[in-house]
Amino acid sequence: MRKPRCKELKSRPRSWTYVHRATFKFESTDEDKRKKLCEGIFKVLVKDVPTTCQVSCLEVLRILSRDKKVLVPVTTKENMQILLRLAKLTESDDSLEKVSEFPVIVESLKCLCNIVFNSQMAQQLSLELNLAAKLCNLLRKCKDRKFINDIKCFDLRLLFLLSLLHTDIRSQLRYELQGLPLLTQILESAFSIKWTDEYESAIDHNGPPLSPQETDCAIEALKALFNVTVDSWKVHKESDSHQFRVMAAVLRHCLLIIGPTEEKTEELHSNAVNLLSNVPVSCLDVLICPLTHEETAQEGTTLDEQPSDKTAEKETVLKNNTMVYNGMNMEAIHVLLSFMEKRIDKGSSYREGLTPVLSLLTECSRAHRNIRKFLKDQVLPPLRDVTNRPEVGSTVRNKLVRLMTHVDLGVKQIAAEFLFVLCKERVDSLLKYTGYGNAAGLLAARGLLAGGRGDNWYSEDEDTDTEEYKNAKPKEELLKPMGLKPDGTITPLEEALNQYSVIEETSSDTD
Repeated sequence: MRKPRCKELKSRPRSWTYVHRATFKFESTDEDKRKKLCEGIFKVLVKDVPTTCQVSCLEVLRILSRDKKVLVPVTTKENMQILLRLAKLTESDDSLEKVSEFPVIVESLKCLCNIVFNSQMAQQLSLELNLAAKLCNLLRKCKDRKFINDIKCFDLRLLFLLSLLHTDIRSQLRYELQGLPLLTQILESAFSIKWTDEYESAIDHNGPPLSPQETDCAIEALKALFNVTVDSWKVHKESDSHQFRVMAAVLRHCLLIIGPTEEKTEELHSNAVNLLSNVPVSCLDVLICPLTHEETAQEGTTLDEQPSDKTAEKETVLKNNTMVYNGMNMEAIHVLLSFMEKRIDKGSSYREGLTPVLSLLTECSRAHRNIRKFLKDQVLPPLRDVTNRPEVGSTVRNKLVRLMTHVDLGVKQIAAEFLFVLCKERVDSLLKYTGYGNAAGLLAARGLLAGGRGDNWYSEDEDTDTEEYKNAKPKEELLKPMGLKPDGTITPLEEALNQYSVIEETSSDTD
């Protein structure tokens, strides 16, 4: 029996799809024609037509599905099931063996992404058809396959959209469908990770960058994992520690590799930072690891530019292109610090682009002593330049101090909090590096304008002053917190407060 031919589409879809490949807005006058075309496409797809015809129909449908109005009459359970069948989104154990079907699977997934994103009816039908489970089943089929990255990529994108649009699906993914280990394994496959220890992977610094397909697949997996773990800090159980540590170790590996372009690398690392923010802070200890015996045996080169100053000699060294502190590999933390500085240098979108990495570094510093000490060494090294104001200059410290007076409340709060934690929440240490005016907002919010320290406990390691700072310290009394006296003149803050106290006492006596 001869297979049906789609004459109405076969002659022109390629040229039509090429012309409209970047079309996202459509003329309202052609709306009825587009609806009829969509209906015609589904009538063809339900039949047993050649693969090339299926691909052509799906390419047209992918473009038309960008129009929400067109989707209203064609988003039915029957039509969704047609696309699920073509995308191999079934609960069967059939393997993906026919390479000729891959283009049909990919185009069907692309259509489903558009339809689910643009249609509330499709979102409801996705729940009814248990689409999340079918997507996980397809992922398991192609988990270890290197040549079907496009299928994985759009499967993951659809999974991300579902978990974004339906909070109930996040719980289903996390517990019923075991989405956390599944998506973590997808990342392991994309990065070709080879484990050298339980939470340590081999890093080839001279290896090639990720391919564009591997990078896109990893980014989609990171975004889906973010939704699955978004509330993890609230519901973390001790039994989950191992899985979170494995994921954090995979993310450490992610930070130490690069994508095909600088832009893709930044996007990859940005999504890794977002996901690390969902990891319980107790599990972030795997971001640093002890040196191997071979690494320890190699000679190190100190990073301090002025080793003649004994007070400035630090334990940060560079061994075999590896950042080391106190015998711990700090490469991942150094990447996060560099990422943070690049985001500061961009000068825009601080709330979306900068606050996640600043919050992550703050929590890591608060919970893990070695990370805090390393970051203190990098961000707040011993003071030598005591002639310029703290916010003047191009060092990381100068940039962060400038953020302490940023117009965005959230940005200035997290910048100040980060520096405060690096100073072990000691007011005198914070003022030493930032100045009173820059720190006043944080201190006022904490009730620490008169000095003291925060509520958290830190180790009592010594904070050594340089000779330059020791010589300049007595002159600091020229800069004092000031206040207004009752007569409107400026005076040191302590004196102003005392005068107001006297006035209050006098007023009460009079009454």
